[in-house]
Amino acid sequence: MTKTLILFGGVSSEHDVSCVSAQSVVEHIPRDKYDVLLLGITKAGAWLFYEGDTADLPKDRWVESGKCTPAALSPDRENGGVLVFRETGVERIPVDVAFPVLHGKNGEDGTVQGLLELAGIPCVGCGVLASAMCMDKAVTNLLADTVGIPQTKWLTVTATEYQKDEAAFCARAVETLSLPLFVKPANAGSSRGISKVNREEDLPEAIKTAFAHDRKLVLEAAVENPLEVECAVLGNEAPMVSVVGGIVPCKEFYDYEAKYIDEGSVLQIPAQIPPAAQEEIRATALRVFALLGCRGMARVDFFYQKDTGRVLFNEINTIPGFTSISMYAKLMEQSGVPYPKLLDRLFKLALEQR
Repeated sequence: MTKTLILFGGVSSEHDVSCVSAQSVVEHIPRDKYDVLLLGITKAGAWLFYEGDTADLPKDRWVESGKCTPAALSPDRENGGVLVFRETGVERIPVDVAFPVLHGKNGEDGTVQGLLELAGIPCVGCGVLASAMCMDKAVTNLLADTVGIPQTKWLTVTATEYQKDEAAFCARAVETLSLPLFVKPANAGSSRGISKVNREEDLPEAIKTAFAHDRKLVLEAAVENPLEVECAVLGNEAPMVSVVGGIVPCKEFYDYEAKYIDEGSVLQIPAQIPPAAQEEIRATALRVFALLGCRGMARVDFFYQKDTGRVLFNEINTIPGFTSISMYAKLMEQSGVPYPKLLDRLFKLALEQR
């Protein structure tokens, strides 16, 4: 049996989604092949070895379950694995492979991947550099521009730069990008801290909201008449790409509430767009995956302009959602890789990196 560590929770605005994703992952792992260990990270940053029911993972019920023991992940390759600090002493549990089901900061951004690399534990998904680059929307956009991957106009600004002359930056943003435009934290996920700005007088408040999540922002011109489309990539050196899925959000754009709370958003698999556009999206997804040095998995998001037929790259997620309604697993299932087989493939891909 392969000792498989599932890391979940995390110090992130996406903590709650991570716990739901982890529950879904654990419930679909082939238990005839994998012996599952659960290591949770609280919102405050405490690491706890969890030995309770996966039904208690959502809403942080696991933290108060009485089934948690303080623990840590050792970076020492000779005495590595999970260190569980029991009353009787320290128990060391070796680990064969780890899956950081950690969305957003302090989990999807290369931090935990670096710890696992130090520990010599194969990790599901991208490595340190690819994780960091994909997490930072400004870096991703810059690299996409460098190789000519089409995307909407964008600007980036740090808190320090913005504070030098707030009014001048707002004026430049509107002049360069026009209205409406989107304001996003450069390093965040699940659409946390994102605002759509239709009036120039609303821009400072949107910037303030985004700076609450990160000290660097990305501002993007809104795409006219878009359909949000996504595809899933799976593999290392020769990855496969899924069918294309479309999203019709229940709100003005696909924000956090539309993704995880409101039930009105519609997922279209396959997306209702022309076959030529689907092939362009799939080919570009593989191109972005390779450009950013990804391995294992990623979900790549695009806009399809209904009026013009143009395809514009939006973003890439290296640890996409794995909840029961998340697109990554659904797209892979429609592409012939059901959820349990998908997890088996991901663990095998990680073990290839030993």
